[in-house]
Amino acid sequence: MSEYFLQHPLQPMLRKLNYWTPLDEADKGALLALPHSIQHIDAHGYIVQEGDKPTHSCVMLSGYSIREKVLASGARQIVSIHMRGDLVDLQNSLLRCADHSVQTLVRSKVAYIPREAILAIAREHPNVGFAMWYDTLVDASVFREWIANIGRRDARTRMAHLFCEFAVRLRLAGLAGGDYELPMTQEQLADATGMTAVHANRTIRSLEENGLIRRVSSRVIHIENWKELASAGEFDSAYLHLHDDERAIA
Repeated sequence: MSEYFLQHPLQPMLRKLNYWTPLDEADKGALLALPHSIQHIDAHGYIVQEGDKPTHSCVMLSGYSIREKVLASGARQIVSIHMRGDLVDLQNSLLRCADHSVQTLVRSKVAYIPREAILAIAREHPNVGFAMWYDTLVDASVFREWIANIGRRDARTRMAHLFCEFAVRLRLAGLAGGDYELPMTQEQLADATGMTAVHANRTIRSLEENGLIRRVSSRVIHIENWKELASAGEFDSAYLHLHDDERAIA
């Protein structure tokens, strides 16, 4: 890949889409030529809010964000987490009203691309359109896994599964080595796993006491025993639809 491609602000998106289907030089050039505006959003800022009528789709260039649904009671359910390269609201290129919110976890850098440009490149470059379609299908697969995780697994299994997914996705995005950034507070982890914050803390402590993970700091964990953690989380990365040689991180 040329130096131009490697240094371009939209390179994380190109890298992600090229992972799903090989793109030729014309496809890559068209992706990097997409009109876009780059913004820095503080932690807990909204990329899009439920009820908005978005005019742009957003790509994560750095940082982390979550998709969330907030109930009338104020209770929140986190339904996914996103990181560098993810197109967090690609569906807004077609749907006219946001049915959920996307909020940053930490200060993040994002690129906003006009929805008309997304639609145009999908029409004019079928491989890019296919890669975007593939990306939304994988998102749906992840949503299904999270529903199963929250609805049918016990607390220890839920948390171990979440840690395993973080580890695999961070590695795939080139964001991790031996230690894994965990950009969520205990309250946010609780909202992602359907627990109280107290229960989430106890569950994490149990995984640590059993020698499966080690908390390097409040926001970084080290996986001490990948095989045992994956077993505890009933984790099978098939739902992430990785390449065959990337199905495991150990």
